Amino acid sequence: MTTPADATTARADATVVHADVVVVGAGPGGSATAAWLAKAGRDVVLLEKSAFPRDKICGDGLTPRAVRQLIELEVPTAETDGWARNKGLRIIGGGMRLQLDWPEVDSFPSYGMVRGREDLDEFLARHAERCGARLVERRNVTEPVLDDTGRIVGVVAKVMGDSGRATGERITYRAPVVVAADGVSSRLAVAMGREKREDRPMGVAVRAYYETPRHTDDYMESHLELWTKGESGQDILMPGYGWLFGVGDGRSNIGLGILNTSEAFGKTDYKDVMRRWVESMPQEWGISEATITGPIKSAALPMAFNRQPLYDNGLILVGDAGGMVNPFNGEGIDYALEAAFVAAEVIDEALRASSLVARDAVLQRYALRMKQMHGGYFRLGAEFAKLIGKPEIMRLATKYGLPRTTLMKFMLKLMANLPEERGGGLDDRIIHAMTRLAPSA
Repeated sequence: MTTPADATTARADATVVHADVVVVGAGPGGSATAAWLAKAGRDVVLLEKSAFPRDKICGDGLTPRAVRQLIELEVPTAETDGWARNKGLRIIGGGMRLQLDWPEVDSFPSYGMVRGREDLDEFLARHAERCGARLVERRNVTEPVLDDTGRIVGVVAKVMGDSGRATGERITYRAPVVVAADGVSSRLAVAMGREKREDRPMGVAVRAYYETPRHTDDYMESHLELWTKGESGQDILMPGYGWLFGVGDGRSNIGLGILNTSEAFGKTDYKDVMRRWVESMPQEWGISEATITGPIKSAALPMAFNRQPLYDNGLILVGDAGGMVNPFNGEGIDYALEAAFVAAEVIDEALRASSLVARDAVLQRYALRMKQMHGGYFRLGAEFAKLIGKPEIMRLATKYGLPRTTLMKFMLKLMANLPEERGGGLDDRIIHAMTRLAPSA
């Protein structure tokens, strides 16, 4: 890690930009953090390594939990603004096909949405810019700037050219608080000594876009079993689960995920599994190598707060940088958006503190609030991930669970984390009791 002395020497002749807050990474979490801070009147710089539009590996699906955050942030969410809406989840497995609407609760909208990440991220970054954030693209943050105590007081960024290569110019961005929203590998968090925790589940997602008549499907579709044919014609159950999410623009996002709790994790050619699954799809779906619109890509899914502490020494972690992916379903955008709101609220209050000690005491509340919100739930999800990583348990759950609609409605509410937040029915109270009793992740 760069020492204060090294940092000073390395940046003796660099350009320096000052702000109240520097946010590194203009994904959903970073852009939402910057937008909330700008709305609060803070001078915030939002640094993005690439130039928009740019892609990220994701299922592109937003449950009602994420939709609520976008509405509260005043992001335009009408279908005319480029969103594809959906009514719920269709689950396929064990010879069963079960279609479930999103829960009707007061706490969340009754619909989900889909939008390709090459468009979604820019849409949210431009929204942050309209709110007053200073969005700066092509700034590849390489290291933290530290004071004499080891506290982060800024970052150094390489200026990237149109070709994607560094121009040789470097700029220092200084602020009392820095937010790392720079993704699963989070170079900034690692530089500050925050390595990934190995006692948390990790997933791998593989996805591609295909042109298909199914692009306007009203339901997000989840396949709990992926089958292919062996060389002798026998049916073979492949590891992981698959999804088809209609993007509404002629394409569907099709992918699969696998957890590190599976024995097949790290031993499987996931892209080959994906190709074989696509080959097995009904011909009328029009999904094949001929209709794929780009390469099959993969990415890691960091789960259950797998990088901690979420705040220390002036640096706050938001989104994948802090491992904020739901172990139940691999969803991360909603938790990044929620973390953004909490981070911005805490930072705004901290910047009004009368001393560094008082400011730090306020900033410490961020980690506490995130743990209170999702620590127990993520722990439950981590245990669930251990169970479904065992093929025999997954087969039994599919065989005996899917035929029971009441049970599956409860599981949808649990796995998508959509219980009524106040009051509600017995199922809502059970979910809240489970999360309260579970140790925090």
